[in-house]
Amino acid sequence: MSLSIVSAAAASVENIAKEETNRRSANYHASIWGDHFLSYASDSMETDHTARLLELKEEIRKLIIADTKKPAEKLDLIDAIQSNGKFKASLQKDVRGTLSLYEATHLRVHGENILDEALAFTTTHLESIAAQLSPPVAAQVKHALNRPIRKGLQRIDARHYMSIFQEEASQSHNEVLLAFAKLDFNILQKMHQIELSHIAKWDVSAMDQLPGYMKLCYQALLDVYSETEKDMADQGRLYLLHFAKEAMKTLVRNYFYEAKWCHKNYVPSLDEYMTVALVTSAYSMLATTSFVGMGNIVTKEAFEWLFTNPKMIKASSVIGRLMNDMVSHKFEQKRGHVASSIECFMIQHGATEEEARNEFQKQVMDAWKDINEEYLRPTAVPMPLLDRILNLSRVIDVIYKDEDGYTHAHVVLKDSVASLLINPVPL
Repeated sequence: MSLSIVSAAAASVENIAKEETNRRSANYHASIWGDHFLSYASDSMETDHTARLLELKEEIRKLIIADTKKPAEKLDLIDAIQSNGKFKASLQKDVRGTLSLYEATHLRVHGENILDEALAFTTTHLESIAAQLSPPVAAQVKHALNRPIRKGLQRIDARHYMSIFQEEASQSHNEVLLAFAKLDFNILQKMHQIELSHIAKWDVSAMDQLPGYMKLCYQALLDVYSETEKDMADQGRLYLLHFAKEAMKTLVRNYFYEAKWCHKNYVPSLDEYMTVALVTSAYSMLATTSFVGMGNIVTKEAFEWLFTNPKMIKASSVIGRLMNDMVSHKFEQKRGHVASSIECFMIQHGATEEEARNEFQKQVMDAWKDINEEYLRPTAVPMPLLDRILNLSRVIDVIYKDEDGYTHAHVVLKDSVASLLINPVPL
């Protein structure tokens, strides 16, 4: 679907909606990309870059063989803690060791009290010394404190850390690895650009039986499933699309519940709200839809596992819903929106907004521990499928960490999109 068509359609939909009824509007900003993603040529993959990548891979293979012959130096987490449970003073002098321990704490699960204490200790210590560090290390510490590796999107983080390592002295990083990382990033970025150019060329057909403001949206939705249906039929895996359609139907049904609450000015209990809102966070639907295109690794049993609402899906949905509500509820209430988890909690418990936030931040932290636990135990599905769900959780941290990046994408996400999909890394 052409982005210019989408922009024009959005304006048309808004005008029709105003004519038919006084509908509430979020006043989302116009597309900041226009037809930018239509401009990529399908033959733009440079073969000389691919050849260079293969050369670098061979050099890295030799480096790995050489490194395995040397004693490995690593931070021993147990050794960092004395018998009385206190952290050794020597750890405080080791910035990179402290940073490594800080990153490791974000893999903790329920009941790991030592790692809970380690998170508090390393966070406090890194915050206190950040201003005294040299620029490259300071930038790395600042970034980690805002978004640890566990909660960041890997490709965006890779781009960020390339810049940091580029500034460090040559002896502290391997030039071959850095060159390989840059080239690999640019080649994959070019592949994504080509894919985006194809997606942006979908057509929109008119709908005759729906209100004007719904016609284009509904047809665009059907087009997505029709396109996928053809691909799945060619692969003999058409039955997979059934699960994606059912997930979308479930999502829409729960949107309807929220619409009724909003129309009646009804404020549900927190439990009642979360029963619906965990579905309308869309994470179960997104996970189901993403599985469809993952090939033979995804079986019917994997989809059936998804539809049992396993712990990992629920945890991902909790992260999505609560982080979204915490940064967007004030804006949404001003334009007339169904009560969010914040309002439900405050009314039900006679609590302040700060108390609601503190409670939900704890729940988000617990949800991350649930996700980590799922990685440590045998599951009903292969690990790459769990990675998809993990990455959906990471997206939420990127979009909603400090403000509503979905509503204000032109401010919050523009640079991330540009670095990931538009601007190549200088070689």
